[in-house]
Amino acid sequence: MATTESEGGKDTAENGAERITAPAAMRQAAGQLAEMLHHTPESVSALKATDNGWSADVEVVELERIPATTSVMASYRVQLDEQGRLVGYERTRRYTKGQVDR
Repeated sequence: MATTESEGGKDTAENGAERITAPAAMRQAAGQLAEMLHHTPESVSALKATDNGWSADVEVVELERIPATTSVMASYRVQLDEQGRLVGYERTRRYTKGQVDR
């Protein structure tokens, strides 16, 4: 889907519908997930434009422990519509903060 940059943090898609920009989608995904889970996101680790909006992977501390490397983290896949409204989310992974993927 081709888009062109417009003012106000939105892109205009080929079909004329306005889509929020990637940076705005990252902020919306993290902010709306935080509101749902009552946890502050650590980062957005992936963002992808979809036919219906955006898909983002957001990393969240679910359980803080000492030392911090043993805190329990979770990765959530968040779906946003073209205007940046949350339409779904799911937890895709749980791991300790100090864990490194192979």
